[in-house]
Amino acid sequence: MSGRFVRSSKYRHVFGRPTRKEQCYDNIRISKNAWDTNLVKANPTYLSVNWEASGGGAFAVIPLHEKGRLPEQLPLFRGHKAVVLDTDWNPFDDSLIASGSDDGKAFVWRVPEDFTLRTEEGEEPKDVAPVKQLSGHSRKVGHVLFNPAAANVLATSSGDYTVKLWDVEAGSPRLTLKHTDIVQSLSWSANGSLLVTTSRDKKLRIWDARQEAPAHVAPGHAGAKNSRVTWMGEHDRIATTGFSKMSDRQLGLWDIRDPKEPVGGFQMLDSISGVCMPFWDDSTQCLYLAGKGDGNIRYFEYEHDKFEYLSEYKSGDPQRGVAFLPKRGVNMHENEVMRAFKTVNDNYIEPISFIVPRRAEVFQGDIYPPVVGTKPAMSAADWFDGAEGLPPKIDLESVYEGEEPTEIPPSSKPVSRVPSSSTMLSPSKKDPEPMQPRLEPEPLKEPPQPSPALRSPPPSMKEQTSSIAALASKFDDKEDSSSGEDDTSSFEEVSKPIDRHHAKPPEKHTQNTESAAITRKLSSPISPTKLAAPISPSKPASSAPPSSQPPFANLSGSMDQITLQDIKTLLETQSRTITGQSEKIALLTAEVDRLKNTIGDRM
Repeated sequence: MSGRFVRSSKYRHVFGRPTRKEQCYDNIRISKNAWDTNLVKANPTYLSVNWEASGGGAFAVIPLHEKGRLPEQLPLFRGHKAVVLDTDWNPFDDSLIASGSDDGKAFVWRVPEDFTLRTEEGEEPKDVAPVKQLSGHSRKVGHVLFNPAAANVLATSSGDYTVKLWDVEAGSPRLTLKHTDIVQSLSWSANGSLLVTTSRDKKLRIWDARQEAPAHVAPGHAGAKNSRVTWMGEHDRIATTGFSKMSDRQLGLWDIRDPKEPVGGFQMLDSISGVCMPFWDDSTQCLYLAGKGDGNIRYFEYEHDKFEYLSEYKSGDPQRGVAFLPKRGVNMHENEVMRAFKTVNDNYIEPISFIVPRRAEVFQGDIYPPVVGTKPAMSAADWFDGAEGLPPKIDLESVYEGEEPTEIPPSSKPVSRVPSSSTMLSPSKKDPEPMQPRLEPEPLKEPPQPSPALRSPPPSMKEQTSSIAALASKFDDKEDSSSGEDDTSSFEEVSKPIDRHHAKPPEKHTQNTESAAITRKLSSPISPTKLAAPISPSKPASSAPPSSQPPFANLSGSMDQITLQDIKTLLETQSRTITGQSEKIALLTAEVDRLKNTIGDRM
């Protein structure tokens, strides 16, 4: 059969659309620090950029609607004493952002209302100061990441080989996760209870964050270069990118319940030397991979526990940093499913829209399922006390219509929780469940039916012959052994026993001859047990009695009153039974012969 089979997918034709230079964010001075970070972060309102600044570290916040060439001087977020290494937006407050710096501190900032980069002529731009300082690390803070379910819970990783979990409102670290080397990447689970990290010791660690101990430690990518990790939303899967020993870029899919090795092994991507940055979109179940040092962004769809390659956005402009917009900020009127912001030549940022090509001018509900909104599932205090849950979602159709987002209750689907390694069981094993009494269903009460005839096995030919002989022996001409009986018998009382006008003479003669022969041959009477047994054909005739009693049990009087007509009726019944059995035997014999011929032809 010729032809090529194509996998069905709504996102098979998704393509990346670049933006014209005048619609980009130009005249930007992106940090040239060599620390492995994404450099930019985005939310539906603002875009943050690690800035190349003198006199301490700083970063810039750019409103998304202020496109084009930016002013030479603009307000910066200053406060760090060393270069800013990473930033992250609060998922539930678009104006709150955290930053980590080489000075060993993490700051929390709030974007002023009506913030703009453009000032009046002759007016100096005013820098923004932090609202909270988080001190606790002894070396540089390389990554900051907000909890996706709890409000104001922040994770920071440092060169002191620790990850600290902060209550931002209190400004103090509550938990510390200790590693053996520098953490290179970290990611939260959807309900915020688990944290996965990769580090320079080539280990993949899955943490039950509030236990301060890893539930799993597994070997990751074997290459010497940095590896990245992202949690795949509400799945119990994580995706990693890294390098093999031969410096080939790899993609790995891991089951958090048994992460001894990736599901299906590592998938080789290419031999480019730049770190691959993974981004997961939980609404479309797609994974986007953007490489540092190349201009390509490839994307995969997660289906049947593997990544199916969709397509690739190709560009000749290399990127050092990439950020993806949360789903609630995309342009649904153009069927945009994702939007990326990539740095180009360290002087401008280009938006790239990933679009599903459709002509429909109405809301496309199949590609825009409900997504997480701006309401957390719990407070920081509740989270540190052990609470967990998924934040409520919003209906994107209300956003499409320009209305207030309609909240949808959180999904009841539980997110897998990994127990500590000491109590971890194999995914194929489960705790024994207590035995429950098995309740048998009550039988259905059927309406009473008349009692059927006794269905015993059909009598053999010998039993049938004995029964006939016993009946015929009643009329044998021999002296009776009993002394008290009269000389006249019931046979003698019948004057014309064979005078039947409706019977054919030849048939009557034959039956009488057979009865006489049977009488002469068999002299022993039938036992009472055999006499009471039913004599019924395989398909009883309509005239057969329905009960299980003998054919003459309903006759009143003694056995002496039985006539030859009764014997004839019995013989006719037996003849029909024998004829039916003979026909079945003939059919079976013919079937055996046919099977023998078939087998002989095949051999």
